[in-house]
Amino acid sequence: MAATGDAIVVVDGMREPQIAAKGQTETAMFQTSVTGRIATMVMSLPPVNALSEAWISGFAREIGALEARSDWKVLHIRSDQKVFCAGADLKEMRGRFEAANGPDLTYAYVASIQRLYSRIESLQQITLAEIGGAALGGGFELALACDLRIAAAEARLGLPEVQLGLIPGGGGTQRLTRLVGRGLANRLILGAEAVDGATAERLGLVQWACPRAELANRALEIARRVAALPTGALTAAKHCIASASRPGRGGYGDELELTRDLQTDAETRERVSAFIAGARA
Repeated sequence: MAATGDAIVVVDGMREPQIAAKGQTETAMFQTSVTGRIATMVMSLPPVNALSEAWISGFAREIGALEARSDWKVLHIRSDQKVFCAGADLKEMRGRFEAANGPDLTYAYVASIQRLYSRIESLQQITLAEIGGAALGGGFELALACDLRIAAAEARLGLPEVQLGLIPGGGGTQRLTRLVGRGLANRLILGAEAVDGATAERLGLVQWACPRAELANRALEIARRVAALPTGALTAAKHCIASASRPGRGGYGDELELTRDLQTDAETRERVSAFIAGARA
């Protein structure tokens, strides 16, 4: 598997992130802003947004800051690098691989990735990944943790970890299988296959694909459309969709309870009243 700069397109290894890499502050790794009910997080760690320990810690801090706010409905995650997000930081991965307690460090680090991605997946708000370049290994696992994904047709997506004798341990085996089924997950993971964005759309890995030149505008259109929808309905619908893939949970029961709850939601009542009034006109 090819390495790029200080990164490699694999996620596995490493302990709980704590210290920023030399010359790179956590703040500089991300640029987050909220406009028009859309929180935009730009990943900005040259050259490839490698999943260093500091990067994961910084991402978690950004999510924490957003969780403390109530002025956004959509989290739009994008990159200002040539890739969306690569995998593990090669230098850090080497250090853990050569350490006497490497297996324990690996376990702790992968667990920190799982916690971060589960936190993103569990947000009440809607998450959108704009994939303008390669999303491989942990980078693709990040995209899989989002509700919505749009990719440049030219981008490369995949979970190629088995080429190094590893597995996509940041949730990739679970989320990809739930998304596209066991057969296709077997093909992509066991075959270490990466596909372009157009193929990813055809296979169901992403919901939309378009030429890279059109990607930013298309992604923003999607974010704006979702952000214009009622908050209560978005939250309830996301919860019920998630219930469908959780064994033992009563997704139909959740639908009934949340449908009843929405009857007293102010925004829902306003929209339904306007709809009824318009139908009577």
